Amino acid sequence: FNAKPFEGNHSWAGARPEVRAIGYDARGVAAHIGALRRFIKVGAVDLLVAELGLYAVRPDLEGLGIPHLMRVMYPVLQELGVPFGFGTVRHALRQHIARLLGRHGLATIVSGVRVRSTLREVHLDKPPTRIEDVLIVVLPIGRSMRDWPAGTLIDRNGPEL
Repeated sequence: FNAKPFEGNHSWAGARPEVRAIGYDARGVAAHIGALRRFIKVGAVDLLVAELGLYAVRPDLEGLGIPHLMRVMYPVLQELGVPFGFGTVRHALRQHIARLLGRHGLATIVSGVRVRSTLREVHLDKPPTRIEDVLIVVLPIGRSMRDWPAGTLIDRNGPEL
């Protein structure tokens, strides 16, 4: 389920996160997540965040991985000195993320916000950006959630991590 977006030889070779966390178990690599400090624009406000992305969970561990990966990254985000961690997930993961992150107060799910990103690859027959309707996961790190700006559009100012 979580691996479907990466089928078809998708490569992260060009991705340049500052930090990668790779989880292992007896069977090898179990999960992966990356973080990248960047400025995004929330509404009219430029905001420094650590974007969480490059989520991957081995198929036999699906349903256990993404919230745990985000919890593991929390102290790393504190070391990066960012006000917020920021990530996006599919609407289908709302209950799962809320159950495993929201109950501990580590994250807030924000809906009703679209996210604009540049495409990784340029195609003459496609626009250079895409706008997605996804769930926003915000981890308050150095600031309170009440400091998260209001807005209905987030501009990543680059491609999705």
